Amino acid sequence: MMKNADITFMNEAIALARQAIGRTAPNPSVGAVIVKEGQVVGSGFHPKAGMPHAEVYALEDAGDRARGATLYVTLEPCNHHGKTPPCTEAIIRAGISRVVAGTLDPNTMVAGGGIGRLKESGLLVDTGVCEAQCRDLIEWYSTWIERKRPFVILKAAITLDGKIAAATGDSQWISSEESRSYVQGLRNRVDGVLVGLGTVGSDDPLLTCRMEGGRDPVRVVLDPELEIPSTAKCLGNGTVVFTHRPEDARPDVLEKGARVIRIQPDPSGMLPWEEMLSRLGGMGLHAVMVEGGSGVYSGLLKSGFVDRLLIFIAPKILGGGIPVVDWGRPERVTDALKFLITKTDLLGGDILVEGILGG
Repeated sequence: MMKNADITFMNEAIALARQAIGRTAPNPSVGAVIVKEGQVVGSGFHPKAGMPHAEVYALEDAGDRARGATLYVTLEPCNHHGKTPPCTEAIIRAGISRVVAGTLDPNTMVAGGGIGRLKESGLLVDTGVCEAQCRDLIEWYSTWIERKRPFVILKAAITLDGKIAAATGDSQWISSEESRSYVQGLRNRVDGVLVGLGTVGSDDPLLTCRMEGGRDPVRVVLDPELEIPSTAKCLGNGTVVFTHRPEDARPDVLEKGARVIRIQPDPSGMLPWEEMLSRLGGMGLHAVMVEGGSGVYSGLLKSGFVDRLLIFIAPKILGGGIPVVDWGRPERVTDALKFLITKTDLLGGDILVEGILGG
């Protein structure tokens, strides 16, 4: 049975894991605390791939105090050799007597094996403490493991009448400063930011994270005919351009450090979302935020590959301009694409609506 103390200490482990969200790909974010006689004697989290796992940092912090103690960890400890040795063996050697794991690892290389190894060695093991919160921590990782592609976030800033820009393409600024700051926080955590060529042409965005101490995501541009200007600010090391054209068709783009990936068009002549996302997943990207424009939003929503919608609705009316999506003129309201609102918030006068497809 779950104890109040178990919940308290697991929440401490969750807080530690949150410090590394967006930094650990292709590994999950994990936190751990070690408790003895009701006191935390060791703690740690996994900072990035190639570095020790959370359990190892916690064990090092605890030292000899780990013997006979309880380990709280947000995710099942690994039991296989990767870039680091199995955590289960370190836990057993340290003399931990009980392990409380928030959730099992969706990776088939682990998936219950870590728990089984600990039980075989005589440790008491409990799972499922604060499971929903622990699963939230690895939502991006789970999508990457199970679907072989990144978790896809569609982010758009729109007016009350559903426009993402004026007719000229001007969109600065539809959303509030608070909303834009929120988006910078997301850029700091996601692994990639994706836009279409139209957005590059109209805004010439850097697509970097402007937070102090932030991390720049991989910049992804959809450019079917490889027409991106060589002067585009988003070009450089860490830029990926998807196109129908041969990879060497634009030496000037390659000289900027961008990676050009040729993909065959689908029957409608468009870049196929399934293959692009699969390629990004193969690069180890756990989460990608799609930031426009209208054609990209339309195609992505039709593809069904959106895992979360983030719509910032500004208290403004343009009366004309570029719509957030444009896929013809449906004849009935029942033809509308539906989504389920999961959260709303106010940011500097804007309404942030979060949702998922369906409903």
